[in-house]
Amino acid sequence: MNKQSILATLAQFESKTILVIGDLMLDAYIWGDALRISPEAPVPVVNVASQDFMPGGAANVARNLRSLGANVLVCGLVGKDPEGDRLIGLLTQTGIQSDLILQSSDRPTSVKTRVIARGQHVVRYDREISDLIDERAQTEIIHQIAEILDTVDGIILEDYNKGLFSENLISKSIKLAGEKGLPIYVDPKKRFFSSYRNIRLLKPNWGEFSNVIGSFSSEDEFIEQGTAFRKQQHIDTLIVTRGSEGMTLFNESGIRTIPTHAREVHDVSGAGDTVIATYALSDTTGLSGFDSASIANLAAGIVCEEVGVVPITTEKLKHRIHELISDQS
Repeated sequence: MNKQSILATLAQFESKTILVIGDLMLDAYIWGDALRISPEAPVPVVNVASQDFMPGGAANVARNLRSLGANVLVCGLVGKDPEGDRLIGLLTQTGIQSDLILQSSDRPTSVKTRVIARGQHVVRYDREISDLIDERAQTEIIHQIAEILDTVDGIILEDYNKGLFSENLISKSIKLAGEKGLPIYVDPKKRFFSSYRNIRLLKPNWGEFSNVIGSFSSEDEFIEQGTAFRKQQHIDTLIVTRGSEGMTLFNESGIRTIPTHAREVHDVSGAGDTVIATYALSDTTGLSGFDSASIANLAAGIVCEEVGVVPITTEKLKHRIHELISDQS
């Protein structure tokens, strides 16, 4: 693609509406400095300077979509607690529709707290329950999905293995989307990996894919297994993200490995969320799988250059495109 074609694609993002269904989390960041080691244990003492809260998990996918200009609806479950209220408030403040989020008194909101000193992660601690949500909540979520599908251009299923997804919820979501002719884009976890069939995109990372398919003795074996799995599951496009090695795309047009564009990797947290958000939007504009993946890969490289879970924005993408591609391209 040339520069003008890419910029024209980005301009279409504002006309798209994406439904995100997934495990919602609140990301907490404690920022400080570490100048000494504790006399009580061989760990740094962090002097706290500030604390921030950001949408995490599937909520971060929604945040990326919104930062790219899309209209976004979020469906999931949080606790009936201050953290859940805070997460819903953060989404609402950014213009993300959160009416479809259920609040439950039976489980807390998933919270991941990262302590960062001098730009480096010191520790992360989590508070969550990852048991499967009850059937009543699943039924309500399926009903909400069915009611909203006429208003969206695509659906993202974001599984963080925190209890939202079941085989029933997955199969019903895919069936409902299929009836409406809507594309489904999936970021899976191991537990229900093989339940995702007849979808537009499956985007595991290297570890998730090899854990399910098995370890690969060579690049050729990886390509062979990826090709076979995509056809077996009737997946239009399979993308395996590979960290610093970029990503490998499998579809009917062939297999392509796209190298990463990160200049200096500071933090890969949230990069997968950026990939699926950017890919889904690009794909809904009618771009090919390879072009959609290339833009998504570029977006992921940008967010990896920053510390913490930072969403991609249209402005950052445009700036990098102007840097990388000449006007004559």
